[in-house]
Amino acid sequence: MASCPSRFICAGRSLLGGLTDNTLGSLKTSGDRGLNNIWSQQLRTFIQMRTNLKVVDNSGAKRVMCIQALKGKKGARLGDIIIASVKEAQPGGKVKKGQVVRGVVVRAAMQRGRCDGSEVKFDDNAVVLINKQNEPIGTRVFGPVPHELRKKKHVKILSLAEHIA
Repeated sequence: MASCPSRFICAGRSLLGGLTDNTLGSLKTSGDRGLNNIWSQQLRTFIQMRTNLKVVDNSGAKRVMCIQALKGKKGARLGDIIIASVKEAQPGGKVKKGQVVRGVVVRAAMQRGRCDGSEVKFDDNAVVLINKQNEPIGTRVFGPVPHELRKKKHVKILSLAEHIA
């Protein structure tokens, strides 16, 4: 730790990877404001391969990992269907750990524009599990669900949701 002027700069150097000394010097001179600005900004991207998602229905799964997004090269957004592997599951549920399932993205951290000019984004990435006929496996959906699912023909998920955003 003797080579680092402060532990915050060392943490920034290790977390941010390839910072040059010039960039690091500008961070030091700008004070804590520059460091806080870097830490507060999250990189919000598409839901792509190896993205962990929370399951918000009562199918028995708690967490899944995306294997493939069925639409688009970059990844899935709100209302898109993904193929996922169950990583955590409740005992006695309809879905078991290690099972490959399909799911509809109902919450995404990446912002999406609406027709009226507003944008919607959520704090987490969440999915509702569906079967081959695009019907939900669970009987309840927890948390807010965007009304954009209606355009994507997932009306059954909207009817099961407790809150439509």
